[in-house]
Amino acid sequence: MFNFKLYNFKKLNISLIILVTLLTVIGAFMIKISDNGASRLFNKQIFGLALGLFAMAFVAIVDYHFIARFSVPIWLAGVALLLLVKVPGIGVELYEARRWIDLKVVQIQPSELAKVVIIIVLSAYFTRFNEKINKPLTILFSFFIVAVPLALILDQPDLSSSLVIVFVYLIVLYSAGISYKIVLPVLAVGVPGSVALIWYILQPYQTILRDYQQGRILGLLHPDDYPDIMLQQNLSVSEISDGKLYGILMGDRSMDTLRSPSLPIGESDFIFTVIGETLGFIGTSVIVLLLGAVILKCFFAARKAKDRLGYLICVGVGSLFMFQVFVNIGVATRILPNTGLPLPFLSYGLTSLVSYMISIGLVLNVGLQGKNPSSRMM
Repeated sequence: MFNFKLYNFKKLNISLIILVTLLTVIGAFMIKISDNGASRLFNKQIFGLALGLFAMAFVAIVDYHFIARFSVPIWLAGVALLLLVKVPGIGVELYEARRWIDLKVVQIQPSELAKVVIIIVLSAYFTRFNEKINKPLTILFSFFIVAVPLALILDQPDLSSSLVIVFVYLIVLYSAGISYKIVLPVLAVGVPGSVALIWYILQPYQTILRDYQQGRILGLLHPDDYPDIMLQQNLSVSEISDGKLYGILMGDRSMDTLRSPSLPIGESDFIFTVIGETLGFIGTSVIVLLLGAVILKCFFAARKAKDRLGYLICVGVGSLFMFQVFVNIGVATRILPNTGLPLPFLSYGLTSLVSYMISIGLVLNVGLQGKNPSSRMM
């Protein structure tokens, strides 16, 4: 578990730790602004940072090979938490969705933890069955690993987190070395199938998406016909444009002119809007560069990993951050349909922040490993 002989602490990625800490601190101040200057959410986010740093440090020194040995119990625990959401008196419903577990002291969101669970379990699975990666049974069982939590998350409903998990699954599956003899036929069927699916969900008689989910897609395509649905995103674009080049914080206007409190859930899903209005184009550009640096460091860690397990873990973490950054900013800038995905390290949310820190801890762990300890993965 704590085999420090495997670690080369000179390889500790200090810059990655500084990056995620800096992003979280910036996010906490933006959350305070979105809360009209109140300290309630700010204090909770700082507490989440402290808790997340502790979790990151712990995971960073627990051999990831040891963690992978418990992939089955980890998967079962993740599924159990998702099932607890449905239990009356334990599961909490907010914004017409049942996604949280009430622990009295704090509420947790199992779907955020499930993303990390999927990365660990898939990485362990594909490493163990590396020689059989192209066998139909191997691929089918990997789909089962993802399908069970995916179905539970979709039922909450939480389409956005489901899309994250699907994206991570596809990237990890591809990175595990699946043959192009399988990939190309799947693409040949999947691409036209996806086009047909998109056409179908835009029809009034479709039964796949809920009405509000379909409305968000139609609203993006025909904004003038859906002013109520597009109100949140229209406000977001308007407030980002108010930031201009330097933002209100560095400009000649008073912070009292901030309109971000008028934007619903500006502290979480639309934190990029608050950043744009407060720090302007320059500030948002810096934030995007910092997030991009975190993502690149995850992929660089994958390239330097000493074994397949470490490689897949880092690829999974990098793809998780990449997808969520793209979608969150895409929603805030009205490029994508409105969906509830937090911006990593910046959006308010205790569970999501701790989950991200655990993911970074895994990346640090892979980076700390010396020479390939052995082929003893499982």
